[in-house]
Amino acid sequence: MPEEPSDTGFPIIDDIDRVIHEPARLLIMSHLYVLDSANFLFLKRQTGLSDGNLSSHITKLENAGYVEIIKKFVDRKPLTVIQLTKGGREAFRDYQRQMQHMFEGIRD
Repeated sequence: MPEEPSDTGFPIIDDIDRVIHEPARLLIMSHLYVLDSANFLFLKRQTGLSDGNLSSHITKLENAGYVEIIKKFVDRKPLTVIQLTKGGREAFRDYQRQMQHMFEGIRD
């Protein structure tokens, strides 16, 4: 949980999930949180990331246990589906709470 505000008025958030906090991964996680799963092409279009960048970020999320990669064929064409795991859903909820707490702690 984030700590109390520092002298500057900003909360100290040493334990924020850096895997999710990175902008591209936050965008991917946000889509998956709402949709539960999406194919690679959909995420590519929604995020504006290149194939390589999207693949790299998905791999980091997979290594963290936040997403699962499902490869299958539809009409003999390969389809890669990225699905949010239970742990990924919980991690995203925790991240949301931490960020909300941080913003509520900022003094005017």
